[in-house]
Amino acid sequence: MIGEYIRAAMKEARYEILEDSSFYGEIEALKGVWANADTLEETREELEEVLEEWIVLRLSRSLPIPAIGGATLSAPSVA
Repeated sequence: MIGEYIRAAMKEARYEILEDSSFYGEIEALKGVWANADTLEETREELEEVLEEWIVLRLSRSLPIPAIGGATLSAPSVA
């Protein structure tokens, strides 16, 4: 479930080369999920880590997580 969401979100990632030759990546639909590193691969890895942390934070606070690429996640309801 989480893995499916991460894969779907990473497919939505967009990357660009900055003026200093570093790379910037973001998942625009998920505010605050972005990364910057020296290489494209490092940027991808950092972006995935940021995404994982973003998911954990939102789940732990029972915050909504938007659907992305047809994948959805929601915090388990507490009885």
